[in-house]
Amino acid sequence: MTSRMTDHMKRARAGFEPLFSVEAAIGASTLEASLIHLVKLRASQINGCAFCIQMHVAEALKDGETPLRLHMLPAWRESSLYSARERAALAWTEALTLLSETGAPDADWAQVEAAFDVDERAWLTLSIGAINLWNRVQAGLRVPHPTTLPGARADAA
Repeated sequence: MTSRMTDHMKRARAGFEPLFSVEAAIGASTLEASLIHLVKLRASQINGCAFCIQMHVAEALKDGETPLRLHMLPAWRESSLYSARERAALAWTEALTLLSETGAPDADWAQVEAAFDVDERAWLTLSIGAINLWNRVQAGLRVPHPTTLPGARADAA
């Protein structure tokens, strides 16, 4: 795969700098890092953004997430590895990532309301919107991903 641009962040610096500030604010929110990792990874899987998938797997592993939970994420509905709070976040992630198909169903929002306080709902929704923007930029420009993970052999693939 050939990258369409390699200097997009430099060329649109004034646009990307606020996005990095949004990411810092999300990281400083009351949402737990493990939940944010799952949300970002699941949206990136749906959007087929290889760069973001690699990055969020690497970050999650570095922060102590288990490989099994990361491997099972596409089948989270059929797995017992995720809490009710994580399930609500993942359902909302899928609903917003596939917005044209789902229309952001009230049933998914009800799960979010049951599992998150009012401020967390706003941060969760912003997190989902932000990763979808990053996915569209990185996948659209075919930004290449690193070929290793923390502690992994380069030839493990």
